[in-house]
Amino acid sequence: QVQLVESGGGLVQAGGSLRLACATSGGTFSKYAMAWFRQVPGKEREFVAAVTWSGANTYYADSVKGRFTVSRDYAKSTVLLQMNALQPEDTAVYYCAAQEDPAYYSARNLYTDIRQYDYWGQGTQVTVSS
Repeated sequence: QVQLVESGGGLVQAGGSLRLACATSGGTFSKYAMAWFRQVPGKEREFVAAVTWSGANTYYADSVKGRFTVSRDYAKSTVLLQMNALQPEDTAVYYCAAQEDPAYYSARNLYTDIRQYDYWGQGTQVTVSS
């Protein structure tokens, strides 16, 4: 069973950047598709970005496309989320998630649907001030 630990959250001004990291342990990193979700109080957790086991395929929410980049560091068994041009509406708790990669890359929903993910981190707070 894989364990996930997020880091890198914090307070940043609008227009700034942050890089989140999700360290994995207890599993074979290359088996898993990895994703980032975010949640604000009173709202459902929403999809942000995902990357397939190989790193060759990535998926983004429309709200972050062109600003956020998801990637994998196989040497460190870590998934990264580079967030640029941050806006106050990006303020949320960001969660890392993992699932065994279904390897059906044309089916975007398999990578963006929260119900597909079996393993979750504890979350890291990102706050963007205006």
